[in-house]
Amino acid sequence: MQRSMIFRSPWGWMGLVESTKGIQTIVLPKRSKRAVEFDLRSQSNGSVQQGESARLEAARRQLLDYLGGKRNTFDVPLDLSEGTSFQRQVWRTLQRVPYGKLRSYQWIAARVGGRHYARAVGNAVGANPLPIIIPCHRIVAHDASLGGFSGGLSMKRKLLALEGILTQLQRG
Repeated sequence: MQRSMIFRSPWGWMGLVESTKGIQTIVLPKRSKRAVEFDLRSQSNGSVQQGESARLEAARRQLLDYLGGKRNTFDVPLDLSEGTSFQRQVWRTLQRVPYGKLRSYQWIAARVGGRHYARAVGNAVGANPLPIIIPCHRIVAHDASLGGFSGGLSMKRKLLALEGILTQLQRG
């Protein structure tokens, strides 16, 4: 069974989904509650019930603290079971990228099988169901240009600015 929570953050409305194993999905800040509801329904095939739990509340609190500049690590249990073996390997590697540091897709690729996996790594990073907690926003192109982000480039810039590393990017 999956349970979800929608909440307001200083950056907009956000959503969380948990399974019995852990937090499964994060919906990044959106302008409206309705947009978050739509994303939650589309990502879960409509099988999620709204509700509250200690785990959802802990994840909500940690995300709010992060967005408020008061937290730089997360300790809620995660459920990555929806990903492929390769995606889970990439996501675990992303979790090793420290707060306030940038890494490239090639850096990740070198740790999951070789530099020639950079494109596959990019696809796995883009499929990350837990942005912020699994810090895919810290991954940039090898030339230090912004690269992509499933939450949009303006959100990526905002997250990198929060961590004080936006200025490390190549001006293009």
